Amino acid sequence: MNVKNVKENGGPVLEAAGLGIAYGDFKAVANVNLSIQRHKITAIIGPSGCGKTTLLRSFNRMNELTPGTQVEGRLLFEGQDLYDAAVDPVEVRYRIGMVFQRPNPFPKSIFENVAWAARIHGFRGRMDQLVESSLRQAALWDEVKDKLDQSGLALSGGQQQRLCIARALAVRPEVLLMDEPASSLDPIATLKIEELMQDLKQSYTIVIVTHNMQQAARASDFTAMMMLDEHTRAGTVIEFDETQTIFTRPREKRTEDYVTGRFG
Repeated sequence: MNVKNVKENGGPVLEAAGLGIAYGDFKAVANVNLSIQRHKITAIIGPSGCGKTTLLRSFNRMNELTPGTQVEGRLLFEGQDLYDAAVDPVEVRYRIGMVFQRPNPFPKSIFENVAWAARIHGFRGRMDQLVESSLRQAALWDEVKDKLDQSGLALSGGQQQRLCIARALAVRPEVLLMDEPASSLDPIATLKIEELMQDLKQSYTIVIVTHNMQQAARASDFTAMMMLDEHTRAGTVIEFDETQTIFTRPREKRTEDYVTGRFG
């Protein structure tokens, strides 16, 4: 059985209920409850080591690539449990794409970087049109349209990251996960990524992990604040709300201390 292809106008795309993730005896994330809203940008923030990336990777079952991973609780995608034994993790990763912290283009041409994933997933249409539309969505087409046969590795860091975004978009996912996508980029390239996210949320649901409080405040609609539980030492979401509320009227003192730079 595959994940149901439900297209709703409203309601959350992803819902975590009592979600916990462990690697062997180490409990990385525990008792996470939150809803990822459709066509919105949700930021996951918190100090290093609190489980942000582990949580993000659970949304498309990338965490399973680590041996000994155990999952408890429920994680629903379009109302269906992603970790049900009947769900195909390959399809999950097809429909929930991911962009990593450091740009990782393939040692192939710009064209082939974008076409590769679509070809693997059986795309049978006009590949040149798909590559162009994906590069346009990633705001990169005008910069590379005359050098599609050149290596993706020859691009600048910011261009490489947008190429990786185009590659993820080529398979037409419904959700795009981004793990600190601008952490290795300069301020100008970072702003381009943030502007791009605003355009992309018209068509996709975006979840981003970031250490940059200004970026979270600027770019996201909702924010999840993570901290280590004092007793279990596992990461958990201590507060989840609209971004404006998290940054101006947080309920938790720990959230206020973190977003204002007083944490630690």
